[in-house]
Order: sequence, then structure tokens, then C-alpha cells
Amino acid sequence: MFVKLGSLITRRGFLAGASAALFATPRSSVRFVDITKSAGITFRHENAASNQKYLIETMGSGCAWIDYDQNGLLDLYLVNSAATQVFKPTQPLRSALYRNNGDGTFTDVTAKAGVGAEGLFGMGVAVGDYDNDGLPDLLVLGYGRSILYHNNGDGTFTDVTAHAGVANTGHWASSAAWFDYDNDGFLDLVVANYVDWSPERNYYCGSQGAGMRSYCHPDDYHGQAPVLFHNNGDGTFSDVSKASGLAAKPSNGLAVVTFDYDDDGWQDIFIANDALANSLFHNNRDGTFTEVAYEAGVAVSEDGVAESGMGTDAADASGNGCMDLIVGHLDLQMARFYRNLGHGLFEDATFSAKLSYATFHTSVFGARFLDYDNDGRRDIFMAAGHVLDNIDRYRPGTGYAEPKLMFRNVGSGVFQNVSDQLGPDFQTPSVSRGAAVGDFDNDGDLDILVSNNGGPPQLLRNDGGNASHWLQLLLIGTRSNRDAVGSRVKVSAGDLTLYEQKKGGMSYQSAQDPRLHFGLGNRTKIDLIEIRWPSGIVTRLSDIGCDQILAIKEGAGIIQYSFPRVPNR
Repeated sequence: MFVKLGSLITRRGFLAGASAALFATPRSSVRFVDITKSAGITFRHENAASNQKYLIETMGSGCAWIDYDQNGLLDLYLVNSAATQVFKPTQPLRSALYRNNGDGTFTDVTAKAGVGAEGLFGMGVAVGDYDNDGLPDLLVLGYGRSILYHNNGDGTFTDVTAHAGVANTGHWASSAAWFDYDNDGFLDLVVANYVDWSPERNYYCGSQGAGMRSYCHPDDYHGQAPVLFHNNGDGTFSDVSKASGLAAKPSNGLAVVTFDYDDDGWQDIFIANDALANSLFHNNRDGTFTEVAYEAGVAVSEDGVAESGMGTDAADASGNGCMDLIVGHLDLQMARFYRNLGHGLFEDATFSAKLSYATFHTSVFGARFLDYDNDGRRDIFMAAGHVLDNIDRYRPGTGYAEPKLMFRNVGSGVFQNVSDQLGPDFQTPSVSRGAAVGDFDNDGDLDILVSNNGGPPQLLRNDGGNASHWLQLLLIGTRSNRDAVGSRVKVSAGDLTLYEQKKGGMSYQSAQDPRLHFGLGNRTKIDLIEIRWPSGIVTRLSDIGCDQILAIKEGAGIIQYSFPRVPNR
């Protein structure tokens, strides 16, 4: 996350494969409109800023999409901080759950739901149905401890942290992923922990003089290893970090994504580390993992530098059926695009993907692959904001608040910066951290929720993305975990073939829409949907119409499920 001056990058060329001419869909006119106020969202994040420059002040926080009442409409959750030894708010702080009213507005239901996480200096959030009861549960991650809220199914949640055994006490949790690493039908949990900072070890960093004190570099503290909790299937978890191999070495983990990078049917774990080499844990299929980031080519940049890993995601952006990686970094480092070459190998394709110079002066936290214009190619969204609130004193011209970035995939994983073409709301500078992508109005294009450090969030509604055709899938596991995490999906429509996986984690400290989204461009019919469930069952569906959201149940196929369309206000 933090960088020392003088970092330089070298480059290597790459020739993109398939021609962009294969994608003949005309480009749609898309605008992202900030509807936060009109939607009734009044939450404001408090970063607990002080002249002591506590490191926890600049690191949060996350946001989430969660259909907590299972009515087919995405509700949203926003994480907040808490009092510290030097910050005493006049009113207790709390995180917030907003219910989607189905008319373009949201209602704060935090008090009734009981998910305020009062007293927790919150960081991230993860959503998953850990007990397979059909209701999404809520994990709020924080400094010193975390909270697991079990969904009671009546609009309320119960704090079951102690019973479940996932408090993560004594760790600074940043991001987490629900995933089924042993394919036993229950969601396990991996937590990316950061550093061992404490108020008692809050060193003075930066230059002397008024207004020159800065937040310390993570190198000033020891890293904390990730934690892996195995789901025992009875509402409790066991810490298997050592036995699994994840605790072998400390890391400065900030973000995590679980995905099957080698297509062997078992989910692997990628963790973006700050100022340390990234971690890629290969699933050995026996309850253990082997760390292979260097061998795979995703540990460091192509010139061997361990960078300030922040947000991350995985998707087939190159169109070769393999899952590529994006990793956000601090300015002067560039966001990295690791192209998956198959056979367990990646290459740093940042320059050939045309992401390099456009991200060199930007600090990227939230990072997501998405098809924002439904043309059938995975684009990249980045939520940005510097970590030093006085960065202008050290580097004139560099701001604390930064505009967001969107890179349109023009074919084969080559990107065009279209950030200035998506409307003025999209370009508004903010100190952004978490980013959650989801179709909250069920209109077929992807909207973006962004959490901002020390400020209000932004709900950016996608206007125009659904001018092209699309398909969304809600997967429901039976033999597999109910969230179907670990499923691999292939969608064929004429000359277009798309690959996707149901992943865990993603972005930075945030939880995403549980549905899989496919842009189809001008194709009006899906020839084949093929789903390979974690259990090994394969579902094939043919001759499917476009522009709809389908619920597909393992072993049963398409089932009835309501996804109400929300009108624009």
C-alpha cells in the first residue's frame, strides 16, 4: 500500500492474440450516475483521523451487496470504524445495513437487523451462506477481532462469533473470502490479515515540521499470516492455518480472491500483499496448499519488485478460457495485469494490456473485472485514493482524493482508458477504498457501490449498459455448497464463448453480487450454458433466451425465482 520514492518500472512487450474485430457489437453510450442521495443513503464513513496518524485510520473500509431477505433485490452494507485512544466521537459509530425498497430507494434497517458492529474498528466485509440454510450470513472484519452475524430469516441477525470460533482475535483482518476448499459442501473461510500495528507501537513517520507527519510504511511492522478456518458443518469452524500450510510465513495481506487458476476443479487462493511478494496458494486437494506465486509468475512485477498489493480480482479477460489476475497498487507502481497462459503460468502483461501509464499516478484499492457495457468482454474498474492525507506536501500535484478508472476491453485483454467518457459523477475525485459490483435494479447492467474513507459512499447507477444483450445466473448448490462457490461456467452464444467462475473474495474489503453476469453484445440467444459444480455434477442447458436472470439449482436446472425490476427515479 505504501511506497518509498524512487520506484521505477521496466517493461516487456506482448502480442495480443485474437483480433478485436471478432467483437462487432457497436459500443453503447454508458453513463454512471451517482444516486446516493436520491436513494436515501445517508451513511458517512468516519476514519477516526487524528494527529497521531494511527495506521488504521487510512486503511478502510469496505462495502457489500447482500440480499439478506431473499426477495430478489440486492441490499447493501457499509462498514464503519470506532473510537480509538485519541478519537472520541460524540455518538457511537456503527456500520449500516440498507434494505432495497424496490423503487430506487433504500432504508436503513441496521437497528432492527442488529448488525451495527458497534465498537469494532471495521475494515472489510464478506457474505456467505456458511450453514446452507438458504440465507446469506454476514462477516464484518476489523482491527483486533471480527464479527460473524448469522441470518435468522426474519430480518434479524445473531452474533455467533464466539460459538463459530472465527473471531480472529489479535489480528488486523482486512479482507476475506468464503469458499469451499475441500469440496465437502460447506463454505470455509480464508482471512487476509495485515500487520501487527498497535497504538503502543505507533511510530513517528515522515518529516519533522507542522503538517508533515505521515502514516508509517508497513515495513515498520511485522506482517500477519492469513488464517484459514475449516467449516465443521455444525455451525463451528476449526483454525487449520498451520495444517493447511497458509501460516508458513507472515504476509501483509490486504485483498484476497479464491478461484481455480489451473482448472482442476479445486479453488486456489491469491492474496495481494503490501510491500511483500503476493501469495498464490495452490490447492493440493488433500486439505493442504503449496505457495507457488513465484513459480506461477504473480509474486512480483516483471522486474522483480514486490509492490503495494491492494485490490485484486480474477477473470478471463483475454478470451482464452483461463482466469487472469488484476492487482491494484499505489501510485508510481502501476496496477498489474497478469495474463494466464495456461498450465499454471502467468505473465506480467501490464504494458501490452495498455494499463501501465494510465495507472502510474493512481493508487488503486477496489479492483474488479466486469462487463460494464455488455459487449461480451471483461473490462476493469478501479476505485482509487491515496493513503497519505498530506501527500501533496511530499509530491506536489498528487492528490489524496482521486478519480475512478474504467478500462474497456477492446479485445484479447487489451484495454482502453474510457474513464472520461462515463459522465461527471464517475470522475468525481474521492478517497476510495472498497468497491462492490452488482445489479441492484435488476435491469441487466452492472452498477457500482464505492466506499470512501472519511466520507459518504457512492452508488453509481449504470445507465445505458443494457442497450446490449445480457444474461445473469444465480447458482444454487445442493450437493455443493449452497452459494455454489467454485462452480465453473461456460456460456456459448453464436461466435461468442464466455468462461466464468463463482469466486470468493474479490476487490478490496468488499462483497459482490452473488449472481454471474454475462454481456452478450448483439447476440439474442444462448446456445449452451454448461455448469460444472464443485461436486462434479455437470448441468447443460440449451436454447436459452437473453436479457433475463435465471436461477439454476444443482441437479434440478432452472427454477422459479423472482427478480423484481427496479424503476429509475
